[in-house]
Amino acid sequence: MAARKKSKTKRAGATRHTGVTWPRKTREVQNPVSDSTRWNDFRYRPDDIVIVTWGKTGTTWTQQIVGQIVCGAPDDLWPVFDSPWLDMRIFPIDEVLGGLEAQTHRRFIKTHLPIDALVCSPSAKYIYVARDARDVVWSAYNHHAGFTQEALDAFNHTPGLVGPPLGLPTMSVREYYLYFLEHGGTLPGFLTDFWDHVQGWWDVRAAPNVLLVHFNGLKTDLAHEVRRIARFLDVDISDRQMATILEHCSFDYMRTAFSKVDLLQKFFTGGGETFIHKGTNGRWRDVLSAAESARCDEQAARYLTPECAHWLKTGEL
Repeated sequence: MAARKKSKTKRAGATRHTGVTWPRKTREVQNPVSDSTRWNDFRYRPDDIVIVTWGKTGTTWTQQIVGQIVCGAPDDLWPVFDSPWLDMRIFPIDEVLGGLEAQTHRRFIKTHLPIDALVCSPSAKYIYVARDARDVVWSAYNHHAGFTQEALDAFNHTPGLVGPPLGLPTMSVREYYLYFLEHGGTLPGFLTDFWDHVQGWWDVRAAPNVLLVHFNGLKTDLAHEVRRIARFLDVDISDRQMATILEHCSFDYMRTAFSKVDLLQKFFTGGGETFIHKGTNGRWRDVLSAAESARCDEQAARYLTPECAHWLKTGEL
């Protein structure tokens, strides 16, 4: 594969925004799962929250945290429905936009789009969640391999399919990881290359309406990260609410709760327990050789700035 240049902090079409260089939308990104054009007619509210990830970095976990914070720690919050994935193409866009218009609580919306394919608002708040690339690939493999035929049919038979149809992985998780490295940080069914996605959002981290969150931080000290996210969202939470939030954001709680979601039962073998999997890092350590693991760091050094690469691997800002 030909070498690519590292991402740069100034990009084509960029404008000054709240003291940082903020790219305007310059492209559309489409595949069997997602479609960036679905954001083009979205009408922001001033207090909207957008949770952004490449995928498999703690997206649903962060949606659960944000929903608990802004909605007062409810028992019956369902991020799959209350926090829609706007770019997911299998649900009719008019229904999704209509549902968002009808929401009366503070809205929190999910996207997997790179920054230059997303319509952004200076009044909205953006939470970008990342994770070490090796852990992302391991989680992605479990997610991808868990799709049912009903899920594949939904992705592949919804009108407007762009690109080859999505199928189940035909390789081992180790081969899946090597594919990721050999193809510039891409995987079948994921929107865009991983490295560019991370670097693009890292580049706007100084904007006051952008917050970086790392999976390691959520795992190490969830209470600290919940309070940090709450401060960013200008929400005060009491000690009593915090105790409930931490309970509702545990993997055991979410796994049990999500096992009741009918859509997940249809789309994943094992249902919600596959969708909310182990939530653990380092599962690759017993599979990859030292040299294979090191290749990930080499790729990060090739495509990311040093500070971004360090944060991605460790969570340390």
